[in-house]
Amino acid sequence: MLHWCPKLLLQTIPQIEVLAGALRRAGGLVAWVLPGPGEPSAARREFYGPTVAEMFRTSGGSGPLAGRLWPQFTVDEDRDLLVEKEAASAFFPGLSPLPGLLAERGIDTVLVCGVVTDVCVAGTARDAFTLGLRVIVAADGTAAGSDEVHNATLRTLYRSFGDVRPTAEILDLIRDGR
Repeated sequence: MLHWCPKLLLQTIPQIEVLAGALRRAGGLVAWVLPGPGEPSAARREFYGPTVAEMFRTSGGSGPLAGRLWPQFTVDEDRDLLVEKEAASAFFPGLSPLPGLLAERGIDTVLVCGVVTDVCVAGTARDAFTLGLRVIVAADGTAAGSDEVHNATLRTLYRSFGDVRPTAEILDLIRDGR
């Protein structure tokens, strides 16, 4: 479970759930990415302090990955990917298996949802784009600490790293096979 941002996550659950279902029905792949429990570096402990560094280290919870997701998410354990990341980005080289798993499957487009828009979402979108993937960010399937920060981050992502759309438009794209 995400311990440090449940209020933010609650804003995104309905959109993420409907997008995941639509992707599965269209034959797409759903990848659930959670923070891994790796030890924080000395630089992180120094920057955040020991208490916050430990909070981030354990923010993804413990136990089986499917059980660590927010309980309202539906996981198809036969089809969905469940992976851990050791950085803010799910695409930072060497710190997540996701890029390789998607490459093995020939996936060239990613839809990014989740929290926090200006940290993990932005890092993931930027790194995915840098690795040559097409990126779509669900504007209402992401959340940040404030609307101002959320919207500023979405503007930056749209201007430089990928498409940003509301869930309704993304559902139309999925339905139309685009």
